[in-house]
Amino acid sequence: MASLRDAALQLFTALDRLGIRYAVGGSFASSFHGIARATQDIDVVVELPEIVAKALNLAVSSDFYADHETMLDAIRRGLSFNLIHFESGHKFDLFVAGRHPLGSEQLTHRSFVKTAMLGGDPLEIPIVSAEDIILVKLLWYRSGGEVSERQWNDLVNLAEVQTGRADHPYLKTQASRLGVGDLLSRLWGE
Repeated sequence: MASLRDAALQLFTALDRLGIRYAVGGSFASSFHGIARATQDIDVVVELPEIVAKALNLAVSSDFYADHETMLDAIRRGLSFNLIHFESGHKFDLFVAGRHPLGSEQLTHRSFVKTAMLGGDPLEIPIVSAEDIILVKLLWYRSGGEVSERQWNDLVNLAEVQTGRADHPYLKTQASRLGVGDLLSRLWGE
């Protein structure tokens, strides 16, 4: 049976081959930049123009369940779609960067890291920055009615680990632009 690393490598190789910019985000990036916790899937931010959707679908369809119409709808509406690896069952949620308030920034500020968090030998992958993960989680927390203890705990863990490391001017500017400046101040205890 294929491992998470094998499935990720197949997806990332297809994205690279097609010249699609991407970065691993979500709980995986949050764990990388903060304190690790289990996750059921891998979130990937992608720069995916509609014109490339068919090529991506063809590139992954032998290894992943991928619905072309769902992919197109997600691109048009700025939503997410998933790919499910046939052999392992691992799920990858692809978030189209185009319409997300931080989509482009997540790809611009990504960094390439070597990690064994996917299992097996270390793999070099692009990952969303700690600052952008904090901002995205603040948006999720706000949109969820500010009641998710899991989201807030992730944020607190990220803030603890990133104290003295995070780019505070960038965080403050973006948080203000996104309407979550008050939550960022609360998070940093300001």
